[in-house]
Formats: sequence, C-alpha cells, structure tokens
Amino acid sequence: MIQAHADAFLARARTAPGTPALVVLDGFVPAGTTAPYLLVYLYAESPELTESRSVQGASERFVLHAICHAVGGSASAARAVSQRGRGVLLDAVLTVAGRRCFPIRSEGSNPVERDESTGAAVFDQVDLYRLESVPS
Repeated sequence: MIQAHADAFLARARTAPGTPALVVLDGFVPAGTTAPYLLVYLYAESPELTESRSVQGASERFVLHAICHAVGGSASAARAVSQRGRGVLLDAVLTVAGRRCFPIRSEGSNPVERDESTGAAVFDQVDLYRLESVPS
C-alpha cells in the first residue's frame, strides 16, 4: 500500500507543466544531477483516530507525508520549482487501487535556503504535503 501511494504521488509531481520537464527524484540524487529538480522524501503512518477505525477496530486511514525539496541554482529558481510542484500537487485527488483518496494538503513550507556544502551554491525550498486515504 505504501508504494502504491508513493507511485501515485511521484507520478502526479512529474505532470508539472513547463519546459524542461520537472525532474522528480525519489529520495536520492544521482551523481551528476544538476538543478533544477524536486527531491521527494516519503513516509507513511496509520494514525490512531477513532473515526478512522473499522467496525472490527482496525485502523483504516492511511497517511503519506511528502517532504519536497525544490532545488534550483538561485532562490528564484528554487521558488519556481516549488511552484511547479505545488501547482500539480496541492488539492489533487490521486487514484490508488482499492482506496478513496482525499485531496493532497499542504502541511507548510520553509524559506529558501542557500547550501554550499558541495562546493557549489544551490538553493532549496522545502514544502510539506499530506496524502490521506481510506478503503474504497
């Protein structure tokens, strides 16, 4: 179930309009990759919410959190990557087999930060999203 949600989220991010196509990476930046790109870290949870339990008491709500690093060669480039991702992710209702998905919601974002740890300056805008589903 986790991978199905992750695949749907990453596929949706890759539909961002614009040229060149938005490079969306799943938790790893291969050597030689240059900005701009969207680096996505995904993790899941099944919250213990009374209203999300079945009659048998099993947790049915599934939550996928996405930490999206919009990386660019300048602050404005990082914000542009962030906007491209936001444009296709925020409020999108994804399709996951056997699940009813709710619209993707924003959980916040951080200001653009400059990073020179690799020897070259890159700029990173972090946006947090949440995808929730229940059995269909």
